[in-house]
Amino acid sequence: MQRITPHLWFDSQAEEAAKLYISLFKNSRILKTARYGKAGFEFHHQPEGALMTIDFELAGQEFIGLNAGPIFKFTPAVSFLIACKTKGEVDALWERLSAGGTVLMELGEYPFSEKYGWTQDRYGLSWQVMAMGDRNSTQKITPTLMFVGDVSGRAEEAIKFYASVFRNARIGDILRYGKGEKPDKEGTIRHAAFTLEGQEFAAMDSAHKHEFSFTEAISLLVRCETQAEIDHYWYKLIEGGDPKAQQCGWLKDRFGLSWQVTPASLEEMLQDRDKEKVERVTTAFLKMKKFDISELKRAFEGR
Repeated sequence: MQRITPHLWFDSQAEEAAKLYISLFKNSRILKTARYGKAGFEFHHQPEGALMTIDFELAGQEFIGLNAGPIFKFTPAVSFLIACKTKGEVDALWERLSAGGTVLMELGEYPFSEKYGWTQDRYGLSWQVMAMGDRNSTQKITPTLMFVGDVSGRAEEAIKFYASVFRNARIGDILRYGKGEKPDKEGTIRHAAFTLEGQEFAAMDSAHKHEFSFTEAISLLVRCETQAEIDHYWYKLIEGGDPKAQQCGWLKDRFGLSWQVTPASLEEMLQDRDKEKVERVTTAFLKMKKFDISELKRAFEGR
């Protein structure tokens, strides 16, 4: 089981986007879908039967797409770095991902890569496409966090915090800004690699003026097997976070990054063929902030 899964909030294009992304990478597929029921219409305002979520794999890595309306928008504060073996692979991916989108850094040669570009695709999701050269990469797609605005300069603090929360964590190589690289402060992070639960992530600081920050459009979903795990991750991640941004397992940490702490069993319940069970458990979880597995099971079973 993939412990931490990027969760992508679309307006209504989750399935369309998933199919595009799947077409770009080997070892990619749709895993499952879930649809909206009658329960919770006052929250989600989506018609019964409409696609709610689509779980899919890209290069063996799991992602979740959600159709939930135009409330939140993707920003470059979270992007996905694609490790490419050749310049030709960069070109092919760039052509597909940049079509209809917005280029953030032009495709070209840079000091850190012989071919690299950064683009927002037609749905607004940000991708960094990079030729790795002689560097080995064990993970094809790496979620990358950019700390800007009020949290610029706190990337290292965030990495250490996340590494303290997850039991299987490691901080890798860190490249820092040098003296005179204004507006970035000397010693802050130009790029850092870290691993949580066997999954690779990256982080960077940017003190330049940006008109964006972290939003709920991209959250990191943490699957838990037990109530003890839910309690651990919920209470740790929420320390110093936004107390108002808590609903249905969602929370916002002290850096503004959104997480979802959810029981793996809930996904199984929502896939059940008995619509009444699904409606009951949906009504129950919509009332919760931190999930309670026992209460969810009671609702599912009608007790």
